[in-house]
Amino acid sequence: MDHIPHPVAARMTQPARILLCDDDAAIRTVVAQALRREGHVVQSVATLGQLRAQLRAEAPDVLVTDVVLPDGDGLEHATALAAEMPDLPVIVLSAQNTLTTAVRATEAGAFDYLPKPFDLDTLALAVRGALARRRRGPDEAPVDSIDASLPLIGRSAAMQDVYRVIARVVATDLTVLVTGESGTGKELVARAIHDLGRRARAPFIALNMAAIPRELIEAELFGHERGAFTGAAQRSAGKFEQAAGGTLFLDEIGDMPMDAQTRLLRVLQSGEFTSVGGARVIRADVRIVAATNKTLAAQVQSGQFREDLFYRLNVVPIALPPLRERRQDVALLARHFLDRAGQEGLPRKTLSAEALALLEAHDWPGNVRELENLMRRLAVLGRDTTIEAGELRGALGEGGLRPPAVDIDLHEAVRGWLRRIAREEPVTLENGTLYDRLIADVERPLIEAMLDRHGNNQLRAAKAMGLNRNTLRKRLDDLGIDPALRPYQNER
Repeated sequence: MDHIPHPVAARMTQPARILLCDDDAAIRTVVAQALRREGHVVQSVATLGQLRAQLRAEAPDVLVTDVVLPDGDGLEHATALAAEMPDLPVIVLSAQNTLTTAVRATEAGAFDYLPKPFDLDTLALAVRGALARRRRGPDEAPVDSIDASLPLIGRSAAMQDVYRVIARVVATDLTVLVTGESGTGKELVARAIHDLGRRARAPFIALNMAAIPRELIEAELFGHERGAFTGAAQRSAGKFEQAAGGTLFLDEIGDMPMDAQTRLLRVLQSGEFTSVGGARVIRADVRIVAATNKTLAAQVQSGQFREDLFYRLNVVPIALPPLRERRQDVALLARHFLDRAGQEGLPRKTLSAEALALLEAHDWPGNVRELENLMRRLAVLGRDTTIEAGELRGALGEGGLRPPAVDIDLHEAVRGWLRRIAREEPVTLENGTLYDRLIADVERPLIEAMLDRHGNNQLRAAKAMGLNRNTLRKRLDDLGIDPALRPYQNER
């Protein structure tokens, strides 16, 4: 790479100077206008060559760059740029919305990664964060390596949020709590965090709390000495010892007995433990990734889970969306599972367009696991090389593929609301206030539910509802809702 003059870290003029590199003229125009409305000075270029020339002429405060450019790879350039200009924050834009891309961006030293299409408010927030980081100094070094054959698949906005969190935590030893319904892929997230992190060459050990008798969980976790209990004929190392130097994945952590919770809390606090029946103190050199399909905050309130342990585990939360909330990923996942079945020696199959449409309309109560099992079953039992819609209906049983339950439930709820109004307030049906009454009754619970789901994060709640963040703020003010003052429970 051509030599680029090193910027003076202390130079932070107002307004900030943003350099944008993207070969799409429409994106350059829209992004530049949005950032200028934020008060920044924006210079835009279309190629790596133009980017290098602009950097030689004047070092910006923040660089925003696409990955795929006409004359090269923006991420490879960002890696070289990080060595030349280590205090220049880089925000990466990409239409290649995979976990691999997110981690490559982190590996390249990027401050943030935004999958296309992205929300302009999100980009503005990222630029503000990059400017603040520039004042503080560079963050921790990125990860050392990357595995391009990762098991997590999906290009939906919900999965992009997951990828970005994973990319940021792999270079750390922070404890991670993965939540989500059964079958959403919580163990795949844990394995990705391990495989991409600095403990990748050490063991990955998984323990499912729901599959172990409650009286044996402590022995499974911490090991036991000979004679510690009936049947303990010899010493046995527990999962903490087996995972030494690596990652311990505690699945279904919400099913852990209270006594075991207390011992686990002590280990997380002190980094040490003793085996059951033992006296020797053992150092716990492991990274903890826990997972649950339960709402731990609700279990804390009901006294089933220790509050202090919850906070110890919930250092970095990752909420996996159910498949019904990422329907645009269904076709991608289905083809992947059929391809993998073919690689394993099963008959190679494809899906017709009608079959794919039906797959995307299904509720998927069993989530990704249900979809994978269905594709493997059709690969084995399918009569033809192309899976048609009729065969798909048969494979799912008499119920067939059904539309999302939320659509039916909302429709019926409105009908019920109208029946109640007709019975209790018949004048409302005639006085021209019906629409406003319905919106008023629906809007508050909708906004509160979305704030609950996204931990009172207004930006994410607005994105989930398809609103501009400023619009949401106005509605919050009008309704008298203050997210900073309201408790919430994650309802994922």
